[in-house]
Formats: sequence, C-alpha cells, structure tokens
Amino acid sequence: MDTNVRAWLIGQLGTATDLADLDQRYTRLGSARAVALEVLYERKAALVMDQPASVSVSSVVSVTYTENIRAIERQIALLEDGQPPAPDDPSDGDSATGFSVIQLRERPRR
Repeated sequence: MDTNVRAWLIGQLGTATDLADLDQRYTRLGSARAVALEVLYERKAALVMDQPASVSVSSVVSVTYTENIRAIERQIALLEDGQPPAPDDPSDGDSATGFSVIQLRERPRR
C-alpha cells in the first residue's frame, strides 16, 4: 500500500485506525475501497450488536446511537457508489476533469 492509499484510508476511517490492520486487509482485499467498506461494515455491526441503539434513565440521562449507525450507513452507501474516488480505483480512460481524447475520422463520401 502506498502513501496516497494510506492517506485516503485514514481520511475515510479516522486517525485512530490501526495501520498494520489496514496493511493486512489491503494485501488480502487488493483495493482501498474494499478495505474501507470492510472496516465500516465491522464498525456498524459492532454498534448494532454490542449495545442497544438507545439507553434512557428517566430524568437522568438519555443516550442514543441511531445517528451514529445512520452516519456509517450513509458513508457505506457513498463508498459503494464510488464516492469519493480512491487513489487505486481502476480508471475508465477519462481524465480527472471528465474529458477524454477521441479520434475524429472523415466519413467516406457517397
């Protein structure tokens, strides 16, 4: 994994993410997007399975994790749609500006 991919992953997953774990996942999965999605799915599962979505003690405290779950779901949806582009995403031949080079040929006359 190069520095651009590592920086992109840190930007998506946060600075507290274990870099050695990211390296192992990248070696196994082969793309930064797949690594980010796997980590986010694990985080979502941990939020859903390990603790209730909300806890309330009458007139004392109320804590809810539903917005955290929704935020992770939104981030997963964006990554699955290809946003933001990862440094190692395959290129479809278009440049970064969205323009590409085409060759014009004269049509044969009738």
